[in-house]
Amino acid sequence: MRQIVLDTETTGLEVRQGHRLVEIACVEMLERRLTGRHYQTYLNPDRAIDEGARLVTGIEDEFLLDKPHFADVVDEFLAFIDGAELIIHNASFDIGFLDAELARLDNGAGRIGDRCRVLDTLAMARERYPGQRNSLDALCKRLGVDNSRRDLHGGLIDAQLLADVYLGMTSGQVAFDLGFEGAAEQHNAVVAEPVVLRVRPLVLHASPDESLQHEQRLDALDKGVDGQSVWRRLG
Repeated sequence: MRQIVLDTETTGLEVRQGHRLVEIACVEMLERRLTGRHYQTYLNPDRAIDEGARLVTGIEDEFLLDKPHFADVVDEFLAFIDGAELIIHNASFDIGFLDAELARLDNGAGRIGDRCRVLDTLAMARERYPGQRNSLDALCKRLGVDNSRRDLHGGLIDAQLLADVYLGMTSGQVAFDLGFEGAAEQHNAVVAEPVVLRVRPLVLHASPDESLQHEQRLDALDKGVDGQSVWRRLG
């Protein structure tokens, strides 16, 4: 299975207020293994970044002035994710912004859901850890994922961290399934065979010196109980 772990950064929180994408970042996994392939781009949003978003991402308006527009990179981006399962934390947020950007193009590109399945790790975490904090930082701490490099929210590092978090959340289930199937296969394959002795076992007898030492030991035990010891009676 091909999976793409995706994260975006935006000018603000509400797509309905005209906020836009400023970064798209993706990392690729094949059969639950990171391939090393990734896609990342900054975008010129043609509007100012909200102060709150700037503080979270560290991205300044001036930095984005010479960056491409979404229309300039859409074909490359869609080619990278096409047909994969997207793994996103709080997927409705990122998909909402991506679909809004696609709708602005008016080129028949459709919606992200037309091209990819989407798995929301926030929904998965809420189901697995009800009543607990399930932010990306909280999940990193819970699952032992090192997020010490995450001083600011950057798309690529967040996508890489989310890949580790996803593997951590799902590895136990996979290990259990594989272990169960393996145990069942081994159980079904085991057939009891009768034990057949093809060579008569060699019987080793005590030497005279060993027999003498044994008798002396029994005499000492008899003396200790002031009579005949249990080992003497068994002999």
